[in-house]
Amino acid sequence: MMSRRNVVAGLLAMPSALTALAHAAGDQQQPILGPTVFEWDQMQFHKTATGEVASLCKQPTATVDQLEMHVSKLNPATASHPPHRHVNEELIIIREGDCETLSDGKWIKVGPGSVVFNASNSLHGFRNIGTTVAVYHVINWSPNKSMVPTKT
Repeated sequence: MMSRRNVVAGLLAMPSALTALAHAAGDQQQPILGPTVFEWDQMQFHKTATGEVASLCKQPTATVDQLEMHVSKLNPATASHPPHRHVNEELIIIREGDCETLSDGKWIKVGPGSVVFNASNSLHGFRNIGTTVAVYHVINWSPNKSMVPTKT
């Protein structure tokens, strides 16, 4: 026979147990990314409203909840998207083209070889100001959720 006390204790423990199971199931669906090489000539680009994109990965690593990497081809005189903010940090490495990035409230011209760091929760944007397609790599990582800073 189970006592009323044991039933209540079991019910109180259930949400934590279900959360742990959900996390475990999610981890099984998304394997941790190990050493990997992404060859340029094997990347598959897909058309977008602003150009093309080749998605390389979007999965957890040993140290972050999610690493997302892609290569974008941005049409001339086009913005990738309106300026925005997000908690994750990202690097943009320009391979080809003349672009501008919104950084610390200012639009700054960047070209091949330039590296842009968008800090957590900073307003940022990106646009092609040239007459040819711009090509750039994006490396974007989301922190471990327990480490996400809270807004004040």
